[in-house]
Amino acid sequence: MLKLHSDVLEARTPGEIREAFATMVKRRSEAAIVLADPMFVREASYLVQLAAEQRRPVMYGLREVVVAGGLMSYGASFTDLFRRAATYVDKILRGARPSDLPVEQASKFELVINLKTAKALGLTIPQSLLVRADELIQ
Repeated sequence: MLKLHSDVLEARTPGEIREAFATMVKRRSEAAIVLADPMFVREASYLVQLAAEQRRPVMYGLREVVVAGGLMSYGASFTDLFRRAATYVDKILRGARPSDLPVEQASKFELVINLKTAKALGLTIPQSLLVRADELIQ
């Protein structure tokens, strides 16, 4: 059994992101998970910078943050979501009523790992995780 303690910290502005990271230092958090949110795409470089300054492993819900230098992400594939959205647009343009179309949940998820960031943090990513990754960033 894993004996983990978790805290939930909210950040709605870039300033609150810095406060959340400062709180993690005070609480001696060893890692973090940042959920998918449009603000976090905008602030990807800032998130990566704060995590690097604290040498903190962080998992994100958005691959864009990993491309910007974050450690890893697991979340819905935006490419797949946009492709599915295009089929809805096509149906609507062909006369379908939007209210008649079913609501869909994401069905494709992707794991992205930044090996350069892992190395900088002194982390060894297990082979079992590497083979499951959809993308490895060197």
